[in-house]
Amino acid sequence: MEWIILVLLGIAAATFGSIVGLGGGIIIVPMLMLLGGALTGAPIEHATAVGVSLCVLIVTAMASTMTFMRRGIVDFRSAWLLFITSGPAAAAGSALTGLIQSNYFQLSFGLLMLFMAILLIVRDRLKPFSKQWPIARSITDASGQVHAYSYSIGAILCIGLAVGFISGLFGIGGGSLFVPLMVLLFRFPPHVAAATSMFVIFLSAILGSATHAALGEVDWLLVAVLAPGAWIGGKLGARIAARMSGKGLLWLLRITLLILALQLIVEGLNFL
Repeated sequence: MEWIILVLLGIAAATFGSIVGLGGGIIIVPMLMLLGGALTGAPIEHATAVGVSLCVLIVTAMASTMTFMRRGIVDFRSAWLLFITSGPAAAAGSALTGLIQSNYFQLSFGLLMLFMAILLIVRDRLKPFSKQWPIARSITDASGQVHAYSYSIGAILCIGLAVGFISGLFGIGGGSLFVPLMVLLFRFPPHVAAATSMFVIFLSAILGSATHAALGEVDWLLVAVLAPGAWIGGKLGARIAARMSGKGLLWLLRITLLILALQLIVEGLNFL
């Protein structure tokens, strides 16, 4: 029964993550930390939860990226620019995860989730930055529609560095920060931002998970159980994203993030 719950967890996390470009780690990490004892018979350390999440993110992001590629909405040039800094930063963040005490990790992660929930709530009400950046980009999707936006090298490298570090440290993939920043600062169309974010997550998760594996912070049995659900959810989420706005699921995700954030914050404060 426990393994069935883990498979379903992988499907749910990956589906939600793919729809909005999150990656699913924002759900997997806290669920493993909060329910690890009940599901596996022993508590799951936060570093192991992050390591498992990043390994599963590789599967989720690969499945989503393959589906988004068929729609022609992955901006590979912009993605590689983001990865130049986000990849090494994700590895650095992964190396530091195990050095943080569990209670401080729970508190910090809870506050981060609370911030991302608020960001997801207000992002639809924020207007994109009107500045015309020096590098103009356009992409033509499979339907022939052209999408135009712009950015600067310095700004996109800085965003990659900051988001990559947070991604590796907490095992969340970084899409929850990449997508709103790309939409608000550079006027990326939301679905192009989500698709491009998933490819960056795929690349960064490889480096981050390799770091955790080298430190012995990956439970490969958990990865094997979660991975099939993540593959299914990654493809399912990308297909749902192509057919709907995702507003209902976005609100469900926002509420889920708020609940998990408050739970982690309370537990972290109890141990201070």
